[in-house]
Amino acid sequence: MASLIEVRKKIQSVQNTKKITQAMQLVAASRMKGFQRKALSSRAYATDLLQLLNGRQDALAETAYGEARTEGKTLFVLLSSDKGLCGALNAKLFRALIQNPIWKSTPRDQQMVITIGRKAAEAARNEGIEVIEAFEGIKETFEPLVALDIVHRIVSHWTNESCKAIHVIAPEYVNPFVFNTTVKQYLPFTEEMLKSHNLPTLGETATTDHLYEPSQERVIEALTLQVVQSLMTQSFFELKASEYSSRMVAMKNATESAGEQVRSLTTVYNKARQATITQQLAELAGAISAMEQTTL
Repeated sequence: MASLIEVRKKIQSVQNTKKITQAMQLVAASRMKGFQRKALSSRAYATDLLQLLNGRQDALAETAYGEARTEGKTLFVLLSSDKGLCGALNAKLFRALIQNPIWKSTPRDQQMVITIGRKAAEAARNEGIEVIEAFEGIKETFEPLVALDIVHRIVSHWTNESCKAIHVIAPEYVNPFVFNTTVKQYLPFTEEMLKSHNLPTLGETATTDHLYEPSQERVIEALTLQVVQSLMTQSFFELKASEYSSRMVAMKNATESAGEQVRSLTTVYNKARQATITQQLAELAGAISAMEQTTL
């Protein structure tokens, strides 16, 4: 009888877990749709801004953000979620960092790492990678002033000439079941940078003459910072869309697994209950037979 009670408790526990995962799946699906729209719109906006700079290599080389440097460290910015329960998202992002050819070819003392998201900081520290700055608990609205502050703090490592390149590791949302991990160069604005963003190489697109005020150099230099901010905003929204889609799929799988476990436990419970009833009937039949023999 004790085993029946234990199985019944397990069934109730799994059913409660199923209700929680089902609720989390619905919440993740709802939030994913919002960030999906933001990711796609910010992607289009960032691409349009990049196209404004495409083909203007000479002008970019004159700015502080187009200088091709040979001296300095390489800065890697790794994005991740703050919370877990989102499948293999964070593990894939960290793997994209450590398996990237640029990371592998850069000596450890020439690597600089900034993390955005608690899971990225934890993964880096567990592997003995020094994190020079970690951003955690960022609000999901990712307001422009917050984005600008993060961008300024990242770009400051470029402006003080402590690094020669900045690469960002982030997911690229494809659909609710698929995301790609990407490693893209943010600075400097060179031909390699545009290639990492899947744009045509410099000189392949036709450029239109514009009238710049006060000067072409100052306008393009101001525009480059705006591009970096837009790219960072895009990466954050792509991260959130990928995070919630991964969580939705993970909770869906957990819900289905819980359902299968409930069915399996119910079968075990029914068999145990049937065996108990059969045993009780056998004992009752034996007692009746013994009483009849005593009477005779």
